[in-house]
Amino acid sequence: MSSIQTSTLLNDLPASERNYMQDYLNQSAETMVAFSKDDACSEMMAGIALTIMSALQDDRKLLVAGNGGSAADAQHIAGEFTARLMYDRRPLAAIALTTDTSSLTAIGNDYGFDHVFSRQVLALGRKGDVFLGITTSGRSPNIIEALKAARAQGVITVVFTGQTSVEIPEADFVLRVPSAWTPLIQQMHITAAHIVCALVERALCPQSADQGQH
Repeated sequence: MSSIQTSTLLNDLPASERNYMQDYLNQSAETMVAFSKDDACSEMMAGIALTIMSALQDDRKLLVAGNGGSAADAQHIAGEFTARLMYDRRPLAAIALTTDTSSLTAIGNDYGFDHVFSRQVLALGRKGDVFLGITTSGRSPNIIEALKAARAQGVITVVFTGQTSVEIPEADFVLRVPSAWTPLIQQMHITAAHIVCALVERALCPQSADQGQH
């Protein structure tokens, strides 16, 4: 699309909508800068990556869950581990607990929606596995229940959340994005997940000289 066409399309938007779009981009950039400069976030990502590395080296696995957009992120993250992120390498064990509609609906129907992930953690989680629960608010009941189930199983617990006063005592690692706005929190969650996955990938499956990145 040419610059003239693009300019015309932008001009077709009302000024208020152009301002909204620019404001969103500005807030997104500001959040990314804040996230990149937050030492606590960097320390947490390093700890999470090292923990997942250790688990996978011990033939354990990563379990991931979330609701709505975070459910899509859970599937995205699991897919990066089982397929590839930066380059070809062996698959790494990860399961999104958001994809089995039969289990989700059976558990939801019989035990309630709060337990759609905890029942799966109890069924699939083993000591030394890692459970990553994604909740932008830090208050999702089914994530909280899954964290409790994980702890009971000896599963290491990780939470991706936002800037919130809610404490999550059930989690071993809590990554708090410096934002209170869900869309921006979700953007940083997938950025953090890519960083963590890349660190694990580089450590466990070193790139050979003839492999290219994409």
